[in-house]
Parts: sequence; structure tokens; C-alpha cells
Amino acid sequence: MATTTGARTEVRPWLGQWNSTVTSYYLLVGATGLLLVIGLVMVFSSTAVTSIAAGDSPYAAGLVQARFALVGIPFMVVAMRLPVRWYKRLAWPGLVVALGLQSLTLVPAFGLGKGGNVGWVHLGGGVVIQPAEVSKVALAVWLGAVLGRKQHLLGSWGHVFLPAVPGALVLLGLVLGGHDLGTVLVMAGLVAGALWVSGAPARMLALGGAVAAFVVVAFFVVGNDNRMQRITSTYGGCTDPQGDCYQALHGLYGLGTGGFFGVGLGASREKWRYLPEAHNDFIYAIIGEELGLLGTLLVLALFAVLGVAMARVIRRHPDPFVKITTAAVACWVVGQALLNIGVVIGLLPIIGVPLPLVSAGGSALVTTMAALGMVMSFARSEPGAAEAFAARRGVVRRSMTVLGRGRVAAR
Repeated sequence: MATTTGARTEVRPWLGQWNSTVTSYYLLVGATGLLLVIGLVMVFSSTAVTSIAAGDSPYAAGLVQARFALVGIPFMVVAMRLPVRWYKRLAWPGLVVALGLQSLTLVPAFGLGKGGNVGWVHLGGGVVIQPAEVSKVALAVWLGAVLGRKQHLLGSWGHVFLPAVPGALVLLGLVLGGHDLGTVLVMAGLVAGALWVSGAPARMLALGGAVAAFVVVAFFVVGNDNRMQRITSTYGGCTDPQGDCYQALHGLYGLGTGGFFGVGLGASREKWRYLPEAHNDFIYAIIGEELGLLGTLLVLALFAVLGVAMARVIRRHPDPFVKITTAAVACWVVGQALLNIGVVIGLLPIIGVPLPLVSAGGSALVTTMAALGMVMSFARSEPGAAEAFAARRGVVRRSMTVLGRGRVAAR
């Protein structure tokens, strides 16, 4: 917005900064960094009691999460520095690696289960990873590559369908083979976001979504007593406070106890083994209890900033590959955050997805950091961004030179 005074036109400074070619990058870096710090602090806080009860140091679980964060930083920095052309080259090899790793979850010698889901792989030497997290990154990049090359052909259903939909269905099927329906829903949102931004026909997306919803409900919800109990306890009223709705109720207790300002960092009562998965799927409830409504709104606002920043990249970048891949990552990270928060506040049944960058979990943290680093790389390649970064580096160098001369003169 500009204001005119006589012949002089003034542009409001905040609007100039918002329209800067480097704004998307700094929004991504700032929101990611703050969420990472909040996550580390809350994992330390939510695990101290259970670590002591297990005979370990109160910082044991928190230090594990901190080590994963230290591992994730180099991945994020490298991803931030890779040019776009390298991501295009890695699309097909990445999908092959993801399919291979995900297939290992179904091999008894490698697959590990937890909470009824078989979604982890033991690679030897104490290394355990969750291949579905790697699959999210690989699928986002691969969809960007195959759909980005066919932009002018996506009016045809056949070109939209092949090879994007079969490739995605194979990977989702392997994840579903381990009974991890929550992760499948997140990955389905990733695929839908990529197809929508690619320009796929809306009728095809609506039909595909309807078919997918019918299949999930008919074969993976109605026929599963545990999932049906979760749904009925969420929408049909709690009939057994010590049974199916126990975790959901204690999540709400945590949020309600926190009030506006919270009970104080480290002072949560629910983490004393009342709330299951307090450091993971329900860490948002501990944030609400200890940091109050202000803390929960801050976390929600930071995910909104991530969404806005990625929407800017989609709108401003000319490369279809970048647009589609960024849309996939946005639907994954922001969509998963909304699913997690929806579960904790009681809007959705418990589906077992962590809060990105905040919940405990090594594979999820490292891959999410790498994916956001990739989007930061895309933001750095927006038209005019390279020149803006070069100009800012020049200003910093000149400022340091002036400061150095000032110190010499003072002597």
C-alpha cells in the first residue's frame, strides 16, 4: 500500500518487507527454529518424571531428542543449499529407496511394532528408523518431478493418473500393511495437495477422495473394533472414563488445567503417568497445561506462519516442480499438525500422529527438518532472491569493515 503526498509517494516499510523476495525464506527459518526449540524444551519437561521412574537421569529422553535435533541440523543445512536441479535428479532414486525401506517393515527379521503398528525397521547396530517418514519426503519430491513435467497434459485424466497415482498407492499400501492408518491419512493429504496444485481436474480429485474415503471406512475402520471404539468414544460420548476415552479425557484435563497462562514450565500433573504418550502424540496437551492458552496459540501461530511461507513459495516461484513439491510438504507438515491438535482438543478420534518438530521421535524430526530445509532451498531460488541475499551480504561486509576501522581509530 502506498500513500501520496504531493509529488512524493511513500511505501509503508512493513509492506515493502512483506513483498521482499527473501521474506518466505526468513519466515520458514524463524518458524522452524522456534518450533524446534519449543519441542526440545517440552520433551525435556514431559519426560523428566517417567525417566526418573525408569531409573534414568531426568534428562535422558530429552537428551536423546536433542541428539536427533543435532543430527537433523546438518541435513536441513545441506537440503537448504542443494539447488533445485538436484532434487529433480533424486526424485526416482528417492522413491526406490523409500519403497525398499518401507517393504522391510513387512519382513519379520527387520520390522518392529509398537502400539499395534508395524512401522519401524531395525537396520542393525542399534539403528532403528521409521521408513514412513522417509517416504513422505521421497513421495513429495517424486510427485513434484512427475507432475511438474506434465503440466500441459494434466487436463487428461490418463496423464494425471499415470504414473503419479499408482506410485503413490503402492507406497501408501505398504504403509497401510503395517496398520498405520494415521500416517496413511497424512500421506493421502500430501498426495491430494500435490495433485491440486499441479492443476489436476477437480472432478478427478473429488471422485478419488470419495473412493478413498469409502475404502478406508469400509475396510479399515468398520471392521476394526479398536478404531470403531475410538470413533464412538469421541463422537458418541464417553461411557468408560477408565477405558477407551481415558487418554482423550486426560488430554482435555491438561488443557483445561493450564488456563490462560499455564501452571508453569515443568509443573504439569498429567505427565506423572496420567496421560499416555505425553511426550509424543499428546505433547500439545502438556504445552497447554504448562504454558497455558498463550503457549498453545503460539504453537498454532507458528504452524500458520509455516503454511503462509510455503504458500508464498508456491505463488511466487515459476518452476512447477517447486510449486508441487512445496504444496505436498505443506499439506504434510501443516496438515499433520492440525490432525494432532484436532485429536488433543477432542475434535478428532485418536489416530496416533505426532506434532511435527515438537513431539519426541527421531525419524520424524530429522526428516521434517530435511523437508523444510528443501523448501528453504526453493525459497532461496525465488526470482530476485539471490540478488537480495547478495546485497544483504554486501551490507554486512561493509558494516563490519566500518566497525573494524572504528576500533582501530579508537586505539
